Amino acid sequence: MPLLNVVDVEATCWTGQPPPGAVSEIIEIGLTVVDLATRERLDKHRILVRPARSTVSAFCTELTGLTQAEVDTGVDFADACRLLAAEHRADSRPWASWGDYDRKQFERQCRATGTRYPFSGNHTNAKLAFTDSHGLRRRPGMAGALAVAGLPREGRHHSGADDAWNIAALVLGLAARGDWPEPA
Repeated sequence: MPLLNVVDVEATCWTGQPPPGAVSEIIEIGLTVVDLATRERLDKHRILVRPARSTVSAFCTELTGLTQAEVDTGVDFADACRLLAAEHRADSRPWASWGDYDRKQFERQCRATGTRYPFSGNHTNAKLAFTDSHGLRRRPGMAGALAVAGLPREGRHHSGADDAWNIAALVLGLAARGDWPEPA
């Protein structure tokens, strides 16, 4: 069965520069498992991640809906990465995200914390695939892409779990058009 993990992360953020000593850290990992053969979204997952070197700002709560108290109930980043590999086969399954931010954030945070990178090297930038498929000159954000594709936005924008679910719908639309790249 050709399964694909669609991943979207939310990270600590601020209106300007981070406070002294703080860095942007993943606080939510949204993951939707997609069956490319049957063109179905199979499972929607959410992993809350407890930040170690930053806190959730009021701006971040307004954007994502996540509070410091909520992410304090999450797992640490290394455990989140182990969960991705153990429960979602992230280390062997192809995966996709909207743009390269999610992949690069994982790379940065893994490097900074000495954590094993949880994903396979088989990543597809869904934003690029969508832009090419639709012949667009500009790369749209996820919400704009849903409008172009005539798909509804489900859930809360900037919720990792809901955004991964919506990106998965875009991926399935690309697969239906024959424009989703075959996994390597």
